[in-house]
Amino acid sequence: MQIITDSQIAAFSDFLSRHSFFYVIGHKEPDGDCIYSCLGMAALLDAKKISYQLLNAGPFKRTEIRDKADLFTDVPTFLSEPERKKTGLLILDCSEMSRLGEIDGDLDGLDTFIVDHHKTASVTENCIIDSSSPATAVLVQQLYERMVGKPPKEVAEMLFFGLSTDTGYFRFLKEDSAEVFRAAARLVEAGANPRQIYDRMTGGKAYSTRKLLGIMLNRAERYYNNKLVITYETMEDTHKYGQEGRDSDALYSLLLACEEVEAVVFLRQETEHNCTAGFRSRDAIDVSAIAAKFGGGGHKNAAGGSMEGKIETLIPAICKEFAKVLN
Repeated sequence: MQIITDSQIAAFSDFLSRHSFFYVIGHKEPDGDCIYSCLGMAALLDAKKISYQLLNAGPFKRTEIRDKADLFTDVPTFLSEPERKKTGLLILDCSEMSRLGEIDGDLDGLDTFIVDHHKTASVTENCIIDSSSPATAVLVQQLYERMVGKPPKEVAEMLFFGLSTDTGYFRFLKEDSAEVFRAAARLVEAGANPRQIYDRMTGGKAYSTRKLLGIMLNRAERYYNNKLVITYETMEDTHKYGQEGRDSDALYSLLLACEEVEAVVFLRQETEHNCTAGFRSRDAIDVSAIAAKFGGGGHKNAAGGSMEGKIETLIPAICKEFAKVLN
């Protein structure tokens, strides 16, 4: 993980100084890193006595972030034209406006700064983007420490939670992660409780999610000498089992633990003509490149997106892309 440079800190500080109000927003269908990065940024703005509004299109499907939904809205505060000129847009854990989802207001044309860690990010100005960082929360932590100081316990817990969710509670880190653990240690020193945060991440799942997990495992099919596994969820499944408290992380973990498996794809039919997809892989396969073929993005070993089509047509199309790297 790279350390944020003095010039990046200066650029971000200058961006803050040019505005008197900010919208703080992350991607639609947020995960823990997205939400807690936004909350960490909000804490930084609070410390600087800067006004802001937290935005997110939702839905807040994940159990571990559900209690934070009331802190966000999908309806931006109305701004007059003079007010818009003094307003900045801070985008966290995302670099594409299209991934912000349906927001009931106009965000176009606002002066924007992006803090993100996804490999597929293509922005080069007004941003701090580091694909070597395991979570956006770690980038926000560095900004907070450099611009405010040691975070209070509440902020340390937020940032530790964001880091933990995107690293699978540190399971996805590699040998070059010493700096990440040093950052995590500083959060623990500031009051974050690793055991309590792990319990919040992994507990509280509805029984129906276990039933659905069994269906997904039973439906899984292997391709290309068992290297690729694909499974899916239909609209009927969603209607029967609901959308709350999903545990896709457990699904990916179980399937990637199988011998010979190098990549896993999970498709969910959201509407008659649209699916969401999750891609996970071991070290060698860059699933972000494959997700990008379908309008998605992410990291080398964890990516996703929303795509037009039905499960029965998307599976062959996805297989075709994997054939290029698995054969």
